Amino acid sequence: MTEPLSVPSVPPRAGTRSLLVKLALSLLVAGFFVFLLRQGALELWPGAAAFGRVDWGSVALYVLLLSAQQFVRAGRWYFLLAPVQRVPLGTVLRVAFIGFFAISIMPIRTGEVVRPLLMRREGKISGWVATGTVAAERLIDGFFLSSLLFIALLVAKPHEPLPDHIGDLPVPVALVPTAAYSAVGFFATALIVMTLFYLFRAKARRLIELTVGRVSLAFAHALSDRIGQVADGLRFLPQVRYTAPFLLGTLAYWAIAAIAWTVLARGCGLEIGYFQAMAVVGVVALGILVPNAPGFFGAFQLGCYAGLAMYLERETVLGAGSVYVFLTYALQMTIPAVMGLGALAVKPDAMRGLYDFGASPAPAENLAPSNESR
Repeated sequence: MTEPLSVPSVPPRAGTRSLLVKLALSLLVAGFFVFLLRQGALELWPGAAAFGRVDWGSVALYVLLLSAQQFVRAGRWYFLLAPVQRVPLGTVLRVAFIGFFAISIMPIRTGEVVRPLLMRREGKISGWVATGTVAAERLIDGFFLSSLLFIALLVAKPHEPLPDHIGDLPVPVALVPTAAYSAVGFFATALIVMTLFYLFRAKARRLIELTVGRVSLAFAHALSDRIGQVADGLRFLPQVRYTAPFLLGTLAYWAIAAIAWTVLARGCGLEIGYFQAMAVVGVVALGILVPNAPGFFGAFQLGCYAGLAMYLERETVLGAGSVYVFLTYALQMTIPAVMGLGALAVKPDAMRGLYDFGASPAPAENLAPSNESR
């Protein structure tokens, strides 16, 4: 039988109110980005005439590459789950597609919880452990992405000197490489900390008790339990048969993204090479990591313009670049939506009762270990 969801700890009205507050905040963020883009003469819609020079064959190829990338992105999750619980690949793909769609449309990235909660129901796995695998995926993605961005900036060096404006927006483009270099350090540190907690859990728990426990020992124990459950997402690390395909899948995921963005850039008339496109991908991806508007609206476009400004002249960025930014954003939102809706069509009741704002994931003790984890 499917494990039931936890009973909500807050009234339904409180959950609705929470959603409305998050939606209002996300719309304020979107409005702020629209204001910035308008101030910088950075077009959200370049006008119908601007699309006359687009090579639509390149657009079609971009769609195929982006679709393949989404399958790789979803499929590699299988190798994070397998050491804990063997879940059929079809289920992993379906849950992942629904989760990606939820992330793209829900405010302040609240859709992030859909994937772990849905996998808890579909895969008969603890919600906290499922959350751990997603957290591990995010950390490794961040490290891979920031590292590839770092390499791309070394191989495809930006203009010297970098412009002190993005379009007409008085934001120095030099901030982009600086943020990229900082991101490498941040994600490397976070990954190391989580790995150490996974490998030396007893010592890590003791450290938390000696520090946080001075304020509240009960909270220290609860914090240790939750961090430990999230760290279990790294359970695949010592097993090469899971680690190798996951890391190869992650590398393929970002490599395909850079190929796709290169193809679309050429189709829009932009002279951008592979490593330059990889840098633009990295800038956009880092820009949308933080909670923002539904569909990453505004942050995506600004990140894309900022990435292009490192390599192209202002007139090109504001001309053909605006077409590229629009098509990239529109297709990045459309393809996950089509895949997510397709996954929901396979199982229309998948989201029923799932997203309850007061509900919490199942405790770890509800997890029955699979043969792989015994």
